[in-house]
Amino acid sequence: MASKTRPAPPAPKLGKHHYARELRRLQIELVKLHRHVIAGGRKVLVILEGRDAAGKDGTIKRIAEHLSPREVRVVAPGKPSDREETEWYFQRFAVHLPAAQEIVLFNRSWYNRAGVEYVMKFCTRAEHEAFLESVPGFERMLVRSGIHLLKYYLDISRPEQARRLKERRRDPLKQWKLSPVDEAAQEHWSDYSRARDQMFLRSHTREAPWMVVRADDKHQARLNVIRDILARVPAPDVSRKLARPDARVVREFTEPLLGSGWVAR
Repeated sequence: MASKTRPAPPAPKLGKHHYARELRRLQIELVKLHRHVIAGGRKVLVILEGRDAAGKDGTIKRIAEHLSPREVRVVAPGKPSDREETEWYFQRFAVHLPAAQEIVLFNRSWYNRAGVEYVMKFCTRAEHEAFLESVPGFERMLVRSGIHLLKYYLDISRPEQARRLKERRRDPLKQWKLSPVDEAAQEHWSDYSRARDQMFLRSHTREAPWMVVRADDKHQARLNVIRDILARVPAPDVSRKLARPDARVVREFTEPLLGSGWVAR
């Protein structure tokens, strides 16, 4: 692991109108991309992971907002049922994989086993290890079957997570987002950091790379996840000029990132 260095400076804050204008431009390009996905019978799977309150809900909302509801699905896995507890681990996720013409967005995914299940002891060490051993092969099969698999990890700092969780407690319209797991997020901060690092090191592959998103600035995170999707799913009508993620916000995972100040410790 690389020695610690000063973190790269963040992207500049965007004014409200600048953000809204840029979001609209990118959403128009997403519509073009989706039209190509439908016409070509393509299959796209986008996984959004990250700490509690990292902004997954808001990012997914902006991605799906103007796409065809018949060919876009959002999957937010909950606690497994008694029957699902006895299944092969990936079985309950496989039923949600995209068919031709579809974009599926996972708001958390099978990577629950690498994060919350492991940290909160909802799975055993052996189950955690078995997952890390098998997930690269599972994802390799998905990619070889023709699925465009995009994996994003929204990374936020400890103070920013604390601020957002406090805001949820105070806002009656956001209290539905709170759970006992959310309440334990700050207490287990270091445990989640170690679990995240291990997940990156064991499940980042050439076929299914992790993209790490600095998400303290929600606006920049949303815009740059969309830009990265536009850049990585081939569609001839999409503007190459707009499909350029900012390297100050999103980068493909490499081991030196863990000691560079890029990810939150």
